[in-house]
Amino acid sequence: MSSEMTPMSSVDHAWLRMDSPENPMMISGVLMLEKPIALDRLRRVLEERFLCFRRFRQRIVERGEQAYWQDDPLFDIDNHLHRIALPGKAGKTELEALVSDLNSTALDFRRPLWQMHYIDQYNGGCALLIRIHHCIADGISLVRVLLSMTDKTPEPKLHKVRHARKRHPEKTPFVTQFLHRTVDSTLIAAGQARLLLQSIRQEPKYPLKLATAAGGVALDLAKLGLAPFEPKTNLKASLSGRKHVAWAEPLDLAEVKACAKTLGGTVNDVLLCVATGALNRHFQASGEVIPECGIRVAVPFNLRPLDQPIETLGNKFGLVLVSLPVEVADPIMCFRQVQENMNRLKRSYQAQVTYSLLDLFGRGPDILEKRALDLLSNKASAVLTNVPGPKNPVYLAGSKVVQTMFWVPQSGNIGIGMSILSYAGTVQFGITVDKAIHADPHAVMDYFRESFEALRHAALAGRPQAVQRHAS
Repeated sequence: MSSEMTPMSSVDHAWLRMDSPENPMMISGVLMLEKPIALDRLRRVLEERFLCFRRFRQRIVERGEQAYWQDDPLFDIDNHLHRIALPGKAGKTELEALVSDLNSTALDFRRPLWQMHYIDQYNGGCALLIRIHHCIADGISLVRVLLSMTDKTPEPKLHKVRHARKRHPEKTPFVTQFLHRTVDSTLIAAGQARLLLQSIRQEPKYPLKLATAAGGVALDLAKLGLAPFEPKTNLKASLSGRKHVAWAEPLDLAEVKACAKTLGGTVNDVLLCVATGALNRHFQASGEVIPECGIRVAVPFNLRPLDQPIETLGNKFGLVLVSLPVEVADPIMCFRQVQENMNRLKRSYQAQVTYSLLDLFGRGPDILEKRALDLLSNKASAVLTNVPGPKNPVYLAGSKVVQTMFWVPQSGNIGIGMSILSYAGTVQFGITVDKAIHADPHAVMDYFRESFEALRHAALAGRPQAVQRHAS
């Protein structure tokens, strides 16, 4: 193990500093497997396909306002892989309780920031609970890392782990480093100027487009800063730090796609509309007055190409504030409003703006980030994320993954996280709710299915009208 330290990127540093007792900054996931798996085989898979990413062998060292990655000299996989069992003939209720308890517990900052629990005696098979700190990578990257541990068949050929020899770079004198940086900067500037002139020659209107884009960025930054705070509802409260998680029975992805096609929208439009309808039902059941202007949720927007191989981890996404028209009870009208809101956001620069803000906060003092975080978290009632998974069933250490779910962390004073994950022809909804918030996570999960069925029936009942409206 090397004792040298690698500086943490400013964006990853921003996510590290968001960690709090009320909101541990962890991404967690559960894989439910058809049959038990041998722990030795699981270790082999982790060694070969998980620990090949160096971040999972590194701890964090902080020096003042700076943070660094350093190889853990005492790294032992047994500090991170734990075997536990649920009592008796335990099922979903007991697993949800265990996940809730562990998701309320912070990771050990003395070691690399991840843990995996192998859970015996679950529905005749087993389950895996994985918790990874957000500063290591974003949700999409981590889901892809976890899926890289799986196979398309039960019996893959495992290869012996080969540890590459590490090359220690020679120390370069300061003056030489400075000259290298100066030359690099000059070359980059020259390259950018050359690209600009080339673009102008090929397209005379390019400078105008560039100025328009800059104006759009400035406008979206102003809109983000001037957006009003969220209305006072029972979705916002002083947080306790205790999490309750739940997940719904999965929907048929083919039915979701058919509904989207009928309405002339996307699968994402349908799922956001379903989430809106679920929250509408929550407000009605609690007897609370529904906000007239709806609510907003913070939605991660991936800025990394999905076809790009995962070679390095880290966070590469921005956040967009999506308005959910929870005051609209009619499913079709709600869908149209969600669709319009999403189309407007797709044309904006909000994701790039928030990513740049995270980069800025990660470079500045801690107090600046905390104040900005408090300001921004007052402008959303929940975090909602949608991650695509594999289209066909996969196998982990020889056992079929029958169901999977994950949860993203919340930041600041946001206490609700809603997650959507597609897997093997299904769509899975999950939720995490802080104990201080008066919302029953199991009831909200039931509302998700009710909301989808209402939208699907309305779409089928008004199919000619829906198609005609979309065409117009």
